[in-house]
Amino acid sequence: MKILFTGGSSFTGCWFIRELARAGHEVVATFRTSPQDYADEVRRSRVSVALEHCRPVFGCSFGDPAFIELARGETWGAFCHHAADVTNYKSESFDVVSALGNNTRNISVVFEALKHQGNRAPAIIVTGSGFENDEGAGSEGLPAFSPYGLSKSFTYQVFRYHAARAGLVLGKFVVPNPFGPFEDPRFTAYLMKTWFSGKVAGVNTPAYVRDNIHISLLAKAYVHFVGRLADGQVVRDLRPSGYVESQGVFAMRFAREMRVRLPLSCELDLKHQIEFPEPRIRINTDQIDGAIFGWNESAAWDEVAEYYRRQFGSSPSNTG
Repeated sequence: MKILFTGGSSFTGCWFIRELARAGHEVVATFRTSPQDYADEVRRSRVSVALEHCRPVFGCSFGDPAFIELARGETWGAFCHHAADVTNYKSESFDVVSALGNNTRNISVVFEALKHQGNRAPAIIVTGSGFENDEGAGSEGLPAFSPYGLSKSFTYQVFRYHAARAGLVLGKFVVPNPFGPFEDPRFTAYLMKTWFSGKVAGVNTPAYVRDNIHISLLAKAYVHFVGRLADGQVVRDLRPSGYVESQGVFAMRFAREMRVRLPLSCELDLKHQIEFPEPRIRINTDQIDGAIFGWNESAAWDEVAEYYRRQFGSSPSNTG
């Protein structure tokens, strides 16, 4: 089917586009700007990957006139709204109201444009986040992690309201903690960069229990979910789960897998965590059987190791 996709420059977005295309779908992806205008190298690399698997539309954001024209001009099997305003998303000063406005701009007009194409209206898929309030399972009453998490939760509720009003099928795909090639410089990227520089990687928050999942498995689960929803099956949400364990245990798992694949000792220093500004436990609840999708766990670890070997060099100073 033909799929309209937003958010293709993100870590998860470029993987979702690639897997959707590999499954035989035609993906039309919107990008806010031209590839060379993205600020950081990792994002430019992700856009390059996405462009190999989609028909791009540049200078186009959800709800603007160009987007509405695009939505109205073709027949879609699904609309995947993966984009979100992430400006300064780690800060407590993150503007929830502004982000919500950007995430849902002219939503009723967009839905009317999508609804009147072809004999069957497209399924709508919104990407949720484990940062949201009342998502998944965990502790402290499932609060939002941050103002950004609040914006994601409100975005879904606005989509839910307008989808019901327009008579459109809406599904929510909740992303936990994905890791793998083209990740932003977060936890596993930090581990690899530190080990390749010959240093011991410190883990400051080993007591948090999180749900880390291979991006390759998450992407395959996403494609399956989109396909089922577009086929009219009664699946309204999916919260795919990976390695549910403390960040300390996950760091040891990650180190173990990298040691057998790279000439690195992958040493860790697990700190004693005494501060918990985030919920201690937050996990997704739907276990995923990768074998159903033809996914191979060992091959996924191989892919992670090879990606970082190319990123940081094949002759690390810390060997062992």
